[in-house]
Amino acid sequence: MSENQIKYTEENIKTLEWKEHIRLRPGMYIGKLGDGSSPDDGIYILLKEIIDNSIDEFVMGAGKTIEVTINDRTVTVRDYGRGIPLGKTVDVVSKINTGAKYDSQAFKKSVGLNGVGAKAVNALSSFFKVQSIRDGKTKWAEFERGNLKFESQIEDTTLRRGTRIIFTPDDTIFKNFKFVDEYVERMMWNYAYLNAGLTIIYNGQTIRSENGLKDLLTHTIDSPILHEIIHLKGDDIEIAITHSERSQSEIYHSFVNGQHTTQGGTHQAALREAMIKTIREFYNKNFDTADIRQSVIAAISLKVIEPVFESQTKTKLGSTEMGPGMPSIRAYVNDFVKKELDNYLHRNPEVADAILRKIVAAEKERKELAGIQKLARERAKKVSLHNKKLRDCRIHLTDVKDERCFESTLFITEGDSASGSITKARDVNTQAVFSLKGKPLNCYGLTKKVVYENEEFNLLQAALDIEESIENLRYNRVVIATDADVDGMHIRLLLITFFLQFFPELVRENHLYILQTPLFRVRNRKETIYCYSEEEKFEALRKLGNKAEITRFKGLGEISPDEFRHFIGKDIRLEPVLIGKDQTIDEILEFYMGKNTPARQEFIIGNLKIEKGENPLDLNDHQSVELIEEQL
Repeated sequence: MSENQIKYTEENIKTLEWKEHIRLRPGMYIGKLGDGSSPDDGIYILLKEIIDNSIDEFVMGAGKTIEVTINDRTVTVRDYGRGIPLGKTVDVVSKINTGAKYDSQAFKKSVGLNGVGAKAVNALSSFFKVQSIRDGKTKWAEFERGNLKFESQIEDTTLRRGTRIIFTPDDTIFKNFKFVDEYVERMMWNYAYLNAGLTIIYNGQTIRSENGLKDLLTHTIDSPILHEIIHLKGDDIEIAITHSERSQSEIYHSFVNGQHTTQGGTHQAALREAMIKTIREFYNKNFDTADIRQSVIAAISLKVIEPVFESQTKTKLGSTEMGPGMPSIRAYVNDFVKKELDNYLHRNPEVADAILRKIVAAEKERKELAGIQKLARERAKKVSLHNKKLRDCRIHLTDVKDERCFESTLFITEGDSASGSITKARDVNTQAVFSLKGKPLNCYGLTKKVVYENEEFNLLQAALDIEESIENLRYNRVVIATDADVDGMHIRLLLITFFLQFFPELVRENHLYILQTPLFRVRNRKETIYCYSEEEKFEALRKLGNKAEITRFKGLGEISPDEFRHFIGKDIRLEPVLIGKDQTIDEILEFYMGKNTPARQEFIIGNLKIEKGENPLDLNDHQSVELIEEQL
């Protein structure tokens, strides 16, 4: 061992300023960075940290309205709470270990107990402004990447009391980022569901809930339900339960102290356990767990004193107790459900009868599928020993103690050439590849039996580990990586249909994406630019000159592994697959994958784009449209 390797002196010890530490290790404070394509990307954590402070004011009885505006990349959050004490306006956003949340009596059931939230936003923003208004006085300060640039004096004002925060995430840290409106709107609605009576005005839209988690299920369920929503409320707990009439999967929305625990945790596990126990006792029958849980759609919100989470981004609750000296979460939830759900079922026999019929039907279906499931699992187990379809990675979403678990990605590719390029270029720690052979089956309108009978679907289900529940999902991002041609688009459509038909919660929970790869490479002797659109190609030509060489990529297999590293690395471009709020999954599948209709033909004609150099279709000839219909 060399002298340099063993040298360890005072010079090796460094003390970083608060902002330097946050900027050097942002993952410790906000999880992953990302570009905004995923709902757990850092820019949304920044937004949440600021809004959480305004929510705490509402919870304390100060301020019933929060205004949130996002203009391109700049966020403004204005509340009408008590306002930051004017003498501490600068300190609370720039000094670690400064804040009111250390007073556990005032904020004992708050999520942000580390006093770092606003400081992290400040440090990770290219522009940050804080303004406090209280007692007819105001003060504000402006920062740049955590450095104080301006601090006002305390002045008189006629503005209503409260706090205004304006920030722009630093684009040197969050590369090519953009806020996805659907993600932000869903976050705002979750705040409203969890805080009945709160009004949030997001970009001019008023968001408000009077019925809490009951409204959450009412607004988010996009298929018929079997019975009315069971809504149960206690001092520190709220639960809403129903069953889907068509979907077989379980869907849970869980929250702790206002934090959306997307990966569940002890409270969600306790709810599932309590429902099974209560239903068995109510009907006095030892139903199979799977039959009881099939098609359940439920939400739970719990308030816990000083909760402990299993990751920095607080997506999975790890606490086992309601608080110091209080009962366990398991016992608390179980006692509440046993009493309240049992009482509800006795008072509402029509709901009890509907649930019983659903359980009996699930049992019958399970027994009919048992034989084919056994054969499929045996085949998958046998194949997995020599399975060349899946090139797995080392870190998965279930490894919650590793902060890289949120980077876990499965690329679904078509053919050996594309999968070969991605496999050679991928990060073996967090990126896996599943290779399809040809076009998958169009499974619209088919039963889940086809998942077990079709080898590729069965292996894909096994690779994702979502047969039992999405809670076991092994990858945070499932990315469809197909060629940018007609066949590639068709495969993309068939895969989306598969997930929407059998695993819609994978899409609802924002795990499904489309990989954006460049359409063109423009280069001269000095520089190479990859372009994702015609506009970017023209911009590249303006920069490199019209004599630059242009290459059009039509298949992923044409892109070398060395080039592919650019497109699946830190600058990866992903397009999330989102379900429009005005359409149900049934409506989407019927329109795109159902029987041919005039409406769909009109849609195809109105949206058809012909690329220069390709054989154009005669748009007046409906035979052309029928060719596309056959592809669909």
